[in-house]
Amino acid sequence: MKFVRIACVSLMAACGSTALWAQSLDVQNPWVRATVQGQKATGAFMTLTAKEGGKLVGVSTPVAGVAEVHEMKTDGGVMKMRAVEGGLDLPAGKAVALNPGGYHVMLMDLKLGLKADTTIPLTLVFKDAKGAESKIEVKVPVLMTPPTAMPMSH
Repeated sequence: MKFVRIACVSLMAACGSTALWAQSLDVQNPWVRATVQGQKATGAFMTLTAKEGGKLVGVSTPVAGVAEVHEMKTDGGVMKMRAVEGGLDLPAGKAVALNPGGYHVMLMDLKLGLKADTTIPLTLVFKDAKGAESKIEVKVPVLMTPPTAMPMSH
């Protein structure tokens, strides 16, 4: 997954006026779960570290009609999933894991099946501590199972 991380940093550096904040964001081990025929939703996962802090405020991809940052948690013994309102906080210098069973990117109304060993583009929208917005496009590998380097806690 090191190649994806390096490519992501190169893309960030090419973002012009948004590059200053984007360069302070590290995206590690991005992946999206492969789908089966007829499946209309899946999750995308990664670990984000913002050097100066900020928020993940949006996400988009041409392969889904709807893409949202979601949180899954147990409430009264019942597992519940909901969209994160107002963005996902990225505390300065702390890794925030987006993974199965916790925070994640939910891709719904899929326009096509996502086959293992392919990639999809995912645009992440961030706001820094001063409210300046930047976008980063990441080429995300489609996998059947998480990469072994992915931390499984949040």
